[in-house]
This record gives sequence, structure tokens and C-alpha cells, in this order.
Amino acid sequence: MTEHTAPDADVIALAGRLFEAARTGDTAQLAAHLDAGVPVDLTNDRGDTLLMLAAYHAHADTVTALLERGAEPDRANDRAQNPLAGAVFKGAVDVIDALLAHGADPTAGAPSALEAAQIFGKHELVARLTAPR
Repeated sequence: MTEHTAPDADVIALAGRLFEAARTGDTAQLAAHLDAGVPVDLTNDRGDTLLMLAAYHAHADTVTALLERGAEPDRANDRAQNPLAGAVFKGAVDVIDALLAHGADPTAGAPSALEAAQIFGKHELVARLTAPR
């Protein structure tokens, strides 16, 4: 039988700083920690990855840095939402373009990015999501 230990307070504090860096677009801080070995697809208690938070908060440079380090572009959170749908919801075209350039699937998730664009009447984003790549 293995003993379950509580997470280290310093690790929890670091994770909190990393999620905040993703939300605020602090690319340099995130990149430094990822390059030092922090998992690029680290998730919070809702299943949101660093990429999801950066995408939802419209930080294209941070999104690109995460994708270049291997972040999964279609990884959904606990509610089946993914980064591309979050970017569509926010209308963050530069984030959408970065995600699509790194292989994000406009039909992944629930609702998908394509469905979200249709639901909100964002016809220019529907065209962008369905354009040949």
C-alpha cells in the first residue's frame, strides 16, 4: 500500500503562478519554466491547460510559445471546451490563426470552435475555420 501525501505548498504556489502567467500573457515566465521541465499540458482543477487559459485570454504570443513547446492544441477541459473554441468566443483572430497553424481541429470539443462561431453569428470566423489549410 502506498502512502498518499499532500502536494508540496511550493509546488502548488508555482502552479498558481504559472496559471496566472498564462491568463496574463507572461510568455517569458512560462517559457522559462517550461524549458526547465514543467509539463506543457499542466492542468488546473477544472482541466484547463496553460494553453486554454492563454487562448481564452487572447494572448497569441503565449499561445504560440506553448504550441511550439508541444502543447496539445485540441486538449479539452472538464467541460469539453477547447482552446480554439475559447478563442472564437473571445474573437481573438491572432490566437485562432496560431492554433490553426499548429493543427487545431475546428470541429473538436463541445461546442466546437466552428459551432461556437455559428452560434454567435461570427460569419468571418466560420469562413476562417473552414478555409483550406
